[in-house]
Amino acid sequence: MALYPYTLQPVALNITEAEFHQAQYELFASASPSFGLKTIKKKEWIIMAIVVILAVTGLVFVTGYSTIIFWLMMVAVVIYLLVRTLGFKWYVKREFEKQVADQEMPDEMRQMKLGVQKHGLVMAMPSNQPEMMKSSQMRGMQMRAGSTQQAVIPWTAIKSWDETDDYIFMMFEMKGQQGSQILPKRLQAQKFPIDTVRQHLQEVVAVKGLNPENLKPPA
Repeated sequence: MALYPYTLQPVALNITEAEFHQAQYELFASASPSFGLKTIKKKEWIIMAIVVILAVTGLVFVTGYSTIIFWLMMVAVVIYLLVRTLGFKWYVKREFEKQVADQEMPDEMRQMKLGVQKHGLVMAMPSNQPEMMKSSQMRGMQMRAGSTQQAVIPWTAIKSWDETDDYIFMMFEMKGQQGSQILPKRLQAQKFPIDTVRQHLQEVVAVKGLNPENLKPPA
């Protein structure tokens, strides 16, 4: 295995409620059908071009009330483009908000610190937070005592992962307990080795892909 940079000590996650929901939205949007001008298929562009050419031709050679049909053809193309891009983007946002309206960020994420080691992802919490250690995120983990309590998610425990422009998401399973973790890529500015994390994830799960529903904390 090549040498990758690792952390000397865990780095504070410092994730906010707004960032937590933004991360979920990015994952939800990436798993949804794409929207935008670049995603419109060639066949659709051809059909729209034909409609526009016919409409322009009609406006040039036809006068009077008969031109209404050609104006309607032009308007139809514009409406289709708006629905295909902005309209679908609004729909995805609305569906996301419906699904996570009652979901709150797990308390343990507020004070969590993360580290990266060759054997796995290190999760550290203040030792004076006993209730957090009983949470669904921490069940099934062996905690190491001290001023902070630490647990390690072995890379081999990762079952699936995915990433967006701003976050890396992973699902893991340890001793029959499932959990999830969000890694903001902004941590790289604090010398958190995101590329090392990605390398290890690719080694254990070569194909990216994560179901957004799986990010909900286990009951």
